[in-house]
Amino acid sequence: MSKPIAPGHDIPPDVLLRAYASGVFPMAESADDPEVFWVRPEERGIIPLDKFHVPRSLAKTIRKNVFTIRVNTDFAGVMRGCAEPGFERETTWINSTIFKAYSALHALGHAHSVEAWHEGKLVGGLYGVSLGSAFFGESMFSRMRDASKVCLVFLVQRMKERDFRLLDTQFTTEHLERFGAIDVPRGEYELLLADALSSTARFWP
Repeated sequence: MSKPIAPGHDIPPDVLLRAYASGVFPMAESADDPEVFWVRPEERGIIPLDKFHVPRSLAKTIRKNVFTIRVNTDFAGVMRGCAEPGFERETTWINSTIFKAYSALHALGHAHSVEAWHEGKLVGGLYGVSLGSAFFGESMFSRMRDASKVCLVFLVQRMKERDFRLLDTQFTTEHLERFGAIDVPRGEYELLLADALSSTARFWP
């Protein structure tokens, strides 16, 4: 399901949170497209936390401590990184409306960034929304090999430590399947979502 939001209209934080609670999220066709669409996929991507898998080569990178991992120190920088073309993608769906909406959620404590830093520079990261005991992953980027992947590992570790129940990836990709991502039918997802919203977990602080 997709329904356009009129160009130039902001998405109020309460509307965005209600959308997530009902299994809906916004996207744009491209960074330059002024319209935003509500999306409710027939199949939803998730990573079952108890089946999360770290590839062997990535585990080696983590042991080398190549990156310093931080949380919520440069949310805007992570969003900008996710919005720029890179070796992982040619285009992005993050337009100005999306940027403003998630920045507002971050200010309210519902949107978070996990960041990979190297020699004082932001080289990768991911951001998403926390609600109840669910975390809705939005996007990730890398300017160095494995940077966003290390952030994903950190994200899952934190979720497990803090009793989160659901990691929503919206869609599955070959990249995420390496970590255990699967597609579930909408009805099954909505049951998982309802369970996650029935309890509260704090991602930050």
